[in-house]
Amino acid sequence: MTTPSWQDVAKQKREAILAAIPAEWRIENLPSVEEQVDVTEYIKQYLTEKELEYTQSSADVIAKTIAEGEWTAEEVTRAFCHRAALAHQLLHCLHEIFFDAAISDAKALDTYFSQHNKTTIGPLHGVPISLKDQFHVKGVETCMGYVGWIGTFEGKKGTGKEKVVESEMVKMLRSAGAVLYCKTSVPHTLMSGETVNNIVGYTLNPKNRQLTAGGSSGGEGALIGSGGSPVGFGTDIGGSIRIPAAFNGLYGLRPSTGRLPYEGIANSMDGQNSILSAVGPLATNAASLRLVTQALLAQKPWLSDPLVHEIPWRADHEAEVTKMLGKSDGGKLCFGILQTDGIVNPTPPIRRAISLVVEALTSAGHAVIDWTPPSHRTIVDVGFKPWVYDGGSDVRSAFALSGEPMSPQVAMYASPTKEFTASEIAATNVAMRTIKKEYLDYWNSTQAETGTGRPVDAVICPIAPFPAVRREKYKYYGYSTWVNVLDYTSVVVPVTVVDKRVDKKEEVYQAIDEKDQSVYDEYNPEIYDGAHVSVQIVGRRLQEEKMLAIAEYVGGLVGK
Repeated sequence: MTTPSWQDVAKQKREAILAAIPAEWRIENLPSVEEQVDVTEYIKQYLTEKELEYTQSSADVIAKTIAEGEWTAEEVTRAFCHRAALAHQLLHCLHEIFFDAAISDAKALDTYFSQHNKTTIGPLHGVPISLKDQFHVKGVETCMGYVGWIGTFEGKKGTGKEKVVESEMVKMLRSAGAVLYCKTSVPHTLMSGETVNNIVGYTLNPKNRQLTAGGSSGGEGALIGSGGSPVGFGTDIGGSIRIPAAFNGLYGLRPSTGRLPYEGIANSMDGQNSILSAVGPLATNAASLRLVTQALLAQKPWLSDPLVHEIPWRADHEAEVTKMLGKSDGGKLCFGILQTDGIVNPTPPIRRAISLVVEALTSAGHAVIDWTPPSHRTIVDVGFKPWVYDGGSDVRSAFALSGEPMSPQVAMYASPTKEFTASEIAATNVAMRTIKKEYLDYWNSTQAETGTGRPVDAVICPIAPFPAVRREKYKYYGYSTWVNVLDYTSVVVPVTVVDKRVDKKEEVYQAIDEKDQSVYDEYNPEIYDGAHVSVQIVGRRLQEEKMLAIAEYVGGLVGK
């Protein structure tokens, strides 16, 4: 018997995903990228008025309206399944479709609601939630972008685990009443700001299909950005929640590690503990991030995941911000503004977005100061090391299962390099601890400048030097990875879109060095016109409640 080639296995999987889409939801003549660059409006022609109403509603509104008995879980679920199916055909954003199971679950929720005097089973009753293809869902495959994982459990054949295993967070989402219906695309290895693999290809940005949807939670970004999901979950070890959130005009929460449960989620380089991946939500508004985070913390995840801190939702942290903003004498916050990290400068649209946020904050009576922290170059240099502790052996072994090639985006793992010794790993951990202490001391020192009697409340800075990138053009990760090294809390806030008439390139650009020049050279106002532009709001470790409150407030100030 001939072993099928990786191409045949990938094709079979790709076709199976499309086959799971009902015939009546197929787009007969798919437009090329050139014919339809922006599909955020285009997609609406295939939806009914009611489907548009459901799929244009945020998760918090959906939960409230279902709980009030105005909508049913089934009709909302069907609408999002339809829109997700359309999104995948245009953007290549799904790895797994289980619409039938989702509709069955939604019907069961509606039955419970009617039989229990219009009582919900939890705060997410009837809310459709999408998942990055790292989460294990009972009866659903997890391939994580690897052809060699197809038909296996994390690359191991014959275990049958995919039929029975669920990640702890998946169990909690179900307990809270969520409806799970699809899993979204990732770059193989998970280590890229662009989402591409040999199964579904390249995941496109719905606002501008000439650009990437981001990575590694790129399928989530594309799906939510196109209205195919109201809220979903990704993971972030170097920007993988925040990058897709920013590139798709969404809110995204990268909590500190150990705040939300990671137990039972597939991963690359599992066991590398110097910089842990964090799990968090992406959504169309801050209220939805709050809703799902509260729903998970209410279930005491520290009792099922040994790495989760025993920290329930702290309403007083959120209330503190609200109280500050509502003072009759004018509540005042102070923000540190990082205009550049001194390694790669932000491109014109990013600089304008930061200026818009600063202008909105100062007009509202808040203080801003220049953020001049310890060297980010040191943070970036040290923070890159844990990604290559094993010399790339873990990811290469995953590719070897099928013989598939690596995409250029993750070529740094293609050639074997020296594995770190235990002593070298220990030295890296010591260096990271030193960096964290220096940054903490600097943050504390800002109390002398803020005028509030407190150190800076949050830092506003880019997530990337660009609004998004074209294929194979993601060249710099420093604006996202410094947050992971320090394990800070960060929330992405959409601000504006690229305007080619305003966000022009400088005729003479004074580059820091060749890397900075190459990033600047890739920016093209004509191609980027209309793309989303966002910032991130960074707080100290485990400040999720405070940062969500501030992000919601800032989003309101800039009209987002």
